[in-house]
Amino acid sequence: MAALEVRALSVGYGPVRALHEVSLDVPPGGITAVLGGNGAGKSTLLRAISRTLGFHRGTAGGGTVHFDGRPLDGLGAAGVVAAGVVQVPEGRQVFARMTVADNLRAGALGARGGRKRYAASLAEVHELFPVLADRAGQRAGLLSGGEQQMLALARGLMARPRLLLLDEPSLGLAPLVAARIGETIRRINDTGTSVLLVEQNASMALRLASRAYVLEVGEVTLEGDAAELAASDEVRRRYLGVVDETAAEDADRAQESAPVLRRWTA
Repeated sequence: MAALEVRALSVGYGPVRALHEVSLDVPPGGITAVLGGNGAGKSTLLRAISRTLGFHRGTAGGGTVHFDGRPLDGLGAAGVVAAGVVQVPEGRQVFARMTVADNLRAGALGARGGRKRYAASLAEVHELFPVLADRAGQRAGLLSGGEQQMLALARGLMARPRLLLLDEPSLGLAPLVAARIGETIRRINDTGTSVLLVEQNASMALRLASRAYVLEVGEVTLEGDAAELAASDEVRRRYLGVVDETAAEDADRAQESAPVLRRWTA
């Protein structure tokens, strides 16, 4: 049984259809990636799972979402967090005027276990992100972009999720910083936390994931083993920036022959 099961999920924003009968699985302890361009419906998918659609004026038009065999459809956003599913939204969205320590404390509001559990969670995120311990008293808005993304991840982990929903964690980050975030996601997953990773950085997502789905205009158009999708010509061309080799060779030959033609026709 998958940890997360999404079946025939449809979502709209007023008259605009954002998702149409989307189905996907996240295996227990696995990483599943969702790829797609702007407007494909990736963020909407995460909002539907985390039950935050209403904050964005979206409505579910059908389908089901189950986590560990239990339906999430009837829960509110807080109930989903209590069930063990936590979303880290796109664009970091830290509480800029609050300190790093207060941001982490806010992340633990939905967790159970009292002070001992909180202290254990804090120690774990400080181990993952030592810079957050060093800057505990600093306002979050003064952190660098990479540090804010670390804080957003750490804040999500403070609720001790069993499934982490990550929306574009590498967005706007320098390649080296994005790579570090990717390695951190792997470390989080190594602790047993399942991950649903939404990314435009297809190269990073396919390296991390065991299974992947491609969304286009709200529908799943490709799905399968992440390594197999990474090797497919369509994914390589559309999402990994790999030019069709035959076409590239033809273009190179045409370019090489152009000066010769000009010389003979001069």
